[in-house]
Amino acid sequence: MVRQLGCPETFANPSSAAHVPGRAAAAVVESARAEIAAELHCEPDEVLFTSGATEADNLALRGVALAHVAHGRHLITSMIEHKAVLACCAALEREGFQVTYLAPNRQGWVEPAAVAAALRPDTLLVSLMHTNNETGVMQPIAEVAALATERGVLLHVDAAQAAGKLPIDLRCTPIDLLSLSAHKFYGPKGIGCLVVRNRRRLRLQPLMHGGGQEFGLRPGTLPTHQIVGCATALTLCSQRRAADLAHVTELKHQFLIRLGSRLPIQVHGEGATVSPYIVNLSIPGIGSDALINQLAYGLAIASGSACSSGTVEPSAVLRAMGIEGDLLYGAVRVSFDRTHSFNDVSSAVDLMVAAVQRIRELSAQ
Repeated sequence: MVRQLGCPETFANPSSAAHVPGRAAAAVVESARAEIAAELHCEPDEVLFTSGATEADNLALRGVALAHVAHGRHLITSMIEHKAVLACCAALEREGFQVTYLAPNRQGWVEPAAVAAALRPDTLLVSLMHTNNETGVMQPIAEVAALATERGVLLHVDAAQAAGKLPIDLRCTPIDLLSLSAHKFYGPKGIGCLVVRNRRRLRLQPLMHGGGQEFGLRPGTLPTHQIVGCATALTLCSQRRAADLAHVTELKHQFLIRLGSRLPIQVHGEGATVSPYIVNLSIPGIGSDALINQLAYGLAIASGSACSSGTVEPSAVLRAMGIEGDLLYGAVRVSFDRTHSFNDVSSAVDLMVAAVQRIRELSAQ
């Protein structure tokens, strides 16, 4: 990224094809596009650069809805999606579209049978996230993709919590639209992608209008340095994915074993297939706000998604799973990272145990 920012040969606008620096910048962008396509196993011209998964989600849902309104006005999603999807669906409802919101089971898993039952002749698209950002529960994407293909319905997958960390092969799973954000796999903030399979057939409608960049679907000057950062980060993650998965899986296992031996804990999403990078749990009798405040200067945990962590509302994801009462208001999310060590896990457990002890002491006063 630094090299691109300081390189006079590629500092020009990639869309300025009239001069050599512009064409050189365009070549850098196209190389990065091909690099991402190789990792996801799609065609380079199916990769559209966006500001991140939020924009990609909106472009996928609104782009399909507005382009294919003549064929139907019905969409299917779940109650546990990221707000980028849920808020977009709410906006489409205000514009006359109908949306079915599927509830997950107690383990946070959307049953494929529920998707099948919700399909209608006028259904345009199913939008289902790959890995939940709060619980880490991985959804049945392969089953839903097969079902959508059989019924002739488009499938959008928000893969923000999966891309880079978990293998995604678009040759094997018929996903029509795939969203990702670079910062979720150690890339820069403010850049991401929407993969649009069979782009010419889908004929998405753009969210914005301008210079016609990104095949007319995402106008604006392309940020060459961020695009390079996105592609490089995804490649680096893929090269060490197996080792990182093994390491983080053991980190999470040790964390739960050590914390569970010292405190009563309830893990949310147990029984489902869950990403090793995330765990959501409650400590009975301990509120999430109190725990987070006690740990503010020693351990970074959250009580919901990052975009809403400043609020005191309980998790809509956990509520949709049927979790209520103290377990709902005490739920916190802990995330693991390839740079964490087993000493970090041990320290985190010590900090949480000490924080719980302080909360109990304050409550007893």
